[in-house]
Amino acid sequence: MVSTETEGRVAGLLLAAGGGRRLGGRPKALLEHRGRPLVEHAVEVLREGGCEVVHVVLGAAAAEVRERAELPGCVLVENPEWEEGMGSSLRAGLGSLASSGLGGALVSLVDQPGIGARAVARVLDAYRSPTSLAAAAYDGKRGHPVLFGAGHWEPIAESAVGDRGARDYLRAHREAITLVECGDVAEDYDIDTAADLIHLE
Repeated sequence: MVSTETEGRVAGLLLAAGGGRRLGGRPKALLEHRGRPLVEHAVEVLREGGCEVVHVVLGAAAAEVRERAELPGCVLVENPEWEEGMGSSLRAGLGSLASSGLGGALVSLVDQPGIGARAVARVLDAYRSPTSLAAAAYDGKRGHPVLFGAGHWEPIAESAVGDRGARDYLRAHREAITLVECGDVAEDYDIDTAADLIHLE
């Protein structure tokens, strides 16, 4: 039986498996940002935003990430199918949380360093119950992070394929999503190409 206390907690779920194909095969988790691997920065953002439990999905160069990045207290989940796209990482991450008894998961992407703790905290604050669905919005357009109440995990995992992640599920349930405007405290750019590396410090 799930306790009310546990049901009211939301885990941070960081998707950090990408191989950086358009970056010449440089794994995104290991890109340097502020003198350390990007994955460390992303985990810190989740924790500062209020996620006490953090699961990190690794894929490309997973062994090297484990060796080089300091991720104490995180649950590290390896996705052997990471080359299939974000959907496989989302499935792996939600699968790792399935028996946790937690009430929700706040999903963030390792390659969005412009999204900080203030945006995480705002979306986290939208959690009400295991049926909650919420997402950050930037000028009214849905982005990350996204919060999935535990009641949505199984159908989201079933629909997560390729690089689409939860996109189809969210589109089908858009009227149930609480949009949380974060454009005043965050920028939702991705680090996808060499030109995007200008955003890293």
